[in-house]
Amino acid sequence: MSGIPLVMTAKEQVRKLLKHAGVVIDGRNPWDIKVHDERLYAKVLGHGALGLGESYMDGWWDCEKLDELFDRVLAAQLDRRVTAGLALHGLKHRVFNLQRYRPFHIGEAHYDLDNDLYQAMLGRRMVYTCGYWKNASNLDAAQESKLELVCRKIGLKRGDRVLDIGGGWGSFAKYASQKYGASVVAITVSKNQVALGRELCKGLKGVEIRYQDYHDVNEKFDHIVSLGMFEHVGPKNYAAYFDVVRRCLKDDGLFLLHTIGSNRSVTSTDEWTNRYIFPDGVLPSIAQIGKAIEGRFVMEDWHNFGAEYEKTLLAWHSNFKRAWPSLERKDPAKYNDRFCRMWTYYLLSCAGSFRARKNQLWQVVLSKDGVPGGYQPVR
Repeated sequence: MSGIPLVMTAKEQVRKLLKHAGVVIDGRNPWDIKVHDERLYAKVLGHGALGLGESYMDGWWDCEKLDELFDRVLAAQLDRRVTAGLALHGLKHRVFNLQRYRPFHIGEAHYDLDNDLYQAMLGRRMVYTCGYWKNASNLDAAQESKLELVCRKIGLKRGDRVLDIGGGWGSFAKYASQKYGASVVAITVSKNQVALGRELCKGLKGVEIRYQDYHDVNEKFDHIVSLGMFEHVGPKNYAAYFDVVRRCLKDDGLFLLHTIGSNRSVTSTDEWTNRYIFPDGVLPSIAQIGKAIEGRFVMEDWHNFGAEYEKTLLAWHSNFKRAWPSLERKDPAKYNDRFCRMWTYYLLSCAGSFRARKNQLWQVVLSKDGVPGGYQPVR
């Protein structure tokens, strides 16, 4: 037995893990990682997703195609093999109702970063959700197609009054007003979104953008939509969220929920995403949504086009790269190399996750008591 190591080094352990995904340390493929600092291995094994993300932000490693790396890593389920730190992080979310305790925190932490960043990244209509690429060849067309799809799914018509929960910079409100003559109340917990949204929707009759938490809405609407906000609600609040929707929706109205979804029921996200991108965010599962709508709504349609989110994320990343020099010149202290690497990691790791089909994108249409004669799905 002499000469045979009894314990593998951290590097050997990481190398063995990556082999399951076809990833080689300092290999020649675009998805292989190039290591610049040997401390990487212990940090990944000791801190899991948090360690991997922070070490990339600090420049300890690089990868030519981050999206391809994460596609391979997640398809091989390596995230389940390295779970350091998840137990305590998950316990915090199971015990405390962080989303209800601090509902405006996500607005301050993420959406209030800088309107210039989002204007540069998101495209003409400032839509921060997955585009619908069925008949689109570019980001702007895909986002217009998605907004049109939402309007058609709820049967929007002139004069309808709609509530948009998590209305962002008013992208849906503006489209529904311009194209359909609808009246829209868009609520958000981001002060920056309210300020720019009101400017972008200036002069549009019937568009109101409010700085308001969804719990505080108590009015009736013909229809309700929520595009990319449910990920911030949290499992402890799903039932209360749908109670608000039911309370505010007219009896013959439709509610469209547009949300990223998880293949598994969880109570928290990974620690890197929670710390640096979306604090307190949780992706819902089919089971969690189903349990929350039981006794409250009839599910009329469930549409999954999560495979298309990769295109949206890659388009956002391309826009971000193009705009980076001007952002860096504007505020070098804020838009430094670490921020650039953080944002790149965020966008491309998410693209890889959707390509690996770890995450989904759902549009769910709900009615209070069922559409008479049946709902006709729209695609």
